Amino acid sequence: MTTFDEREKAFEAKYRLDQETAFKVNIRRDKLLGLWAAEQMGLAGDAAKGYALTVVDAEFSESDHDPSHKVARDFAAMGIAIDEATIRAQKDRMFELAREQVLGEIERRGPLSR
Repeated sequence: MTTFDEREKAFEAKYRLDQETAFKVNIRRDKLLGLWAAEQMGLAGDAAKGYALTVVDAEFSESDHDPSHKVARDFAAMGIAIDEATIRAQKDRMFELAREQVLGEIERRGPLSR
């Protein structure tokens, strides 16, 4: 195997790892957003966890793949006066928190156990 081949494989492995990490961060962000939204709705315990999973699922099942829209629709249906700009700002905060959490977990596990 040439040095070029080895570098190519290393770049491909890093790309796969980066994509996997980004996926985990987005899923965690959606879960955290769902838990926040559940709290705003007065849900707790298993009901809050269940709602959070529906927000995660929105990433895959909604046509626009934006869980913020699901949360906004659910808030509107319940008469909760939180606008979509506020929801998006919360989603951005949750992204940063999710990123810290996921990267911290990866760091604690070490590079070989990813």
